[in-house]
Amino acid sequence: MACVKLGSKSEVFFLDGKTWLCSTGLASDVVVEVGETSFHLHKFPLLSRSGLLDSIIGELSSEDEQKGIVQLHDIPGGAKIFLLVAKFCYGVRIELNALNVVSVRCAAEYLRMSEEFSEGNLITQAEDFLNEIFSNWSDSIKALETCEEVLPHAEELHLVSRCINSLAMKASADPGLFSWPVPGKDAVQSSEGVAFWNGICTTAKPHLVSEDWWYEDVSFLKYPFFKRLIRAVEIGGMKPERKAGSIMHYAKRHLSLLGRQSSFHNGNRVAPFSTVPAASDGDQRTLLEEIVGLLPDQKGVTPTNFLLRLLRTSMILQASASCLESLEKRVGAQLEQAALEDLLIPNMGYSVETLYDIDCIQRILDHFMLMDRDSINYTSSSIVDEGQLIGASQPLTAITSVANLVDGYLAEVAPDVNLKLQKFQSLAAAIPEYARPLDDGIYRAIDVYLKAHPWLTDSEKEQICRLMNCQKLSLEASTHAAQNERLPLRVIVQVLFFEQLRLRTSIGGWFFASDNLENSQTQSGNLALARTEAPTRAGTTRDHVATVDMRERVSELEKECLSMKQEIGKLVKTKGSWNTFLKRFGLRLKSKSNAKKAPKPCKQNYEYNRLRD
Repeated sequence: MACVKLGSKSEVFFLDGKTWLCSTGLASDVVVEVGETSFHLHKFPLLSRSGLLDSIIGELSSEDEQKGIVQLHDIPGGAKIFLLVAKFCYGVRIELNALNVVSVRCAAEYLRMSEEFSEGNLITQAEDFLNEIFSNWSDSIKALETCEEVLPHAEELHLVSRCINSLAMKASADPGLFSWPVPGKDAVQSSEGVAFWNGICTTAKPHLVSEDWWYEDVSFLKYPFFKRLIRAVEIGGMKPERKAGSIMHYAKRHLSLLGRQSSFHNGNRVAPFSTVPAASDGDQRTLLEEIVGLLPDQKGVTPTNFLLRLLRTSMILQASASCLESLEKRVGAQLEQAALEDLLIPNMGYSVETLYDIDCIQRILDHFMLMDRDSINYTSSSIVDEGQLIGASQPLTAITSVANLVDGYLAEVAPDVNLKLQKFQSLAAAIPEYARPLDDGIYRAIDVYLKAHPWLTDSEKEQICRLMNCQKLSLEASTHAAQNERLPLRVIVQVLFFEQLRLRTSIGGWFFASDNLENSQTQSGNLALARTEAPTRAGTTRDHVATVDMRERVSELEKECLSMKQEIGKLVKTKGSWNTFLKRFGLRLKSKSNAKKAPKPCKQNYEYNRLRD
C-alpha cells in the first residue's frame, strides 16, 4: 500500500485520557474540541495553516490567562483525522495512506488549508498523494471504500467520481497491457522465464490475467458505489458479457438466498459462496430489484440459469410485479438456453394448487413464442416436411429445443394430481406442431399424466391425446403406445394403422433397393470383362452380402406387418363397432372363417420369392 510521511519533527503529542497535549514547553492557549476529545494546542501553528481556524480564533476573547475554546464537531473524519491535521500544523511527521487520504483531504478543505496560508499546505500534499493512489488498483479500491465515511464532503470534492473513473479505466483496459499492480498478479508468476539482473530476480514471462480479475474486489463495494462503477465501465465500452459477469458475482455475494441456490454446481457440493452478513428481507428485496435493473438487456449475455435463480429468489422475497415481469421476459427471450431442472420453480405461498409454478412457465413460454413469431411466420395449419426440419434455420432450431424442454417439463409436473387438464393442455398446445420432429416427448408426458389421473373420462383422454401426432411417433414409442391400456382405443388403432403404413413404405423401399441392386449387378457383370479377376470376385462377394442382408430385413418387416394385422384383428373382435372406423382408413380384416384357412401369399411374399429366385 502506498504511503507518504509529511513533516520532520519527532512525536510531541501524547494522550491523557481523552485529552491530547502538546509537549512543546509552552503553555497551551487554545482548546479544540472534536466530539468527546479535546486538544490543548497553540494558536500560532494553527493560524499559519488553516483559514477557518484563523477566522474563528481571531473572534475569540483575548483576555489574559483565558484559553479560547474552538468546537469542530462536524470536521470530516472526527478526532482521529484532526490529530493528523494538528500534527501537520506543528510540523510533526504524519503518514498518508489509502485508508486516510480521503478523510485528510476533506478535513483540509473544511479547514481551508490552502496555499494562501502556507506553501506546501495540506490540500496540495493530499492531492499529490491522491494522484499516486489513482495509479494503483488496490489503493483506489481502499480509497473508494473510505469515501463512505465522509460521503457528503467526498462527493462535493468529486473524490468518489475520481476513484470510480480510475477503477473503471483499469477494469475496461486490456489485461495484457497492465502497468499497475493487480491482486494476485505479483503472487502468481510463471515458473519459466526467471532471470536475474544485478542479483535482482525478474520475471520475463508474467502470469496471464483473465478478464474477470476485478470481479472479486469490486464485489465488496457498497451497492451505490458498485452501481456507479458498472455505469462507468458501460460508458467506457466494456463488453456486455464482462459487465454481466461482474453483476452476477456481486449478486451471489450479497443475495444470501441466491448464494444458497448456487452451492450445488454440476451435481457436486461446493463450498458456500463468501457472503456479507445477511440483511433483512426488505433490504434483500430492494437489492435484488436494483440488480435486475442493472443487468444488460442484450439477449444471451446473462446466462438463463442465473436469470431463473434470480426469478425464484424474487418470488421468495416477494419482489415487485415489474421485477418479476422483467425477469420472465428476459428468460423467455432465451428460453432455448434453459435447463429442465432450472424450470422446476416451486409454488410459493400457502394457498397454491400445484407443486410447481405452472403459470410462471406458461408466461415465460408465451414471451418466447411472442418474440419468436417475428422471426418465423407460422400458422396453426402450416405444414413443414422432414427436409425442412433437417435443414432448419437457427430460429427453428431454437423453437425445437424449447419444444423438447416443454415436453420434458410436462413429464416432470404430470404426476401432480392437482394439475388441471386445462393447464396441461394450454402449456403443451403453446408449441406449434412443426416444432416437434418427433412426438415421443409429448407422448411420454401424456402417458405420465394419464397414469397419475386415472379418473379422467374417455372424452378427456381423447382430448389430451389430440396433443400428439401418431404419425410422428418413433418405432419404440409406437410399440409402447400399441400396448398401452391407458390410451383410448381410437388412439391405439391410429397408432397401429400408421405403423402399418410405415412398414409398408419401408418394405417398398427395400424392394426398390433390390431392383437397383439387380441392375447394378448386371452392369457390373458387363464391366467385369475389362477388369482383373480379383476385383471381380471382391465385388461379387460384396453384392452377395448386401443381398442377404436385404432379404433378412424384408423377412423381419413381413413378420412385423403380420403381427400388426393380428393385433388389429384382436382389437376389432373385442370392439366390433370399430369396423366402420377401420374401413375409413382402408383396412380389410378377414372374418373368423377365413382366418382359419391358409392365408394366400400377399404381394410382399410374391416379390420376396421373386427376389430370392
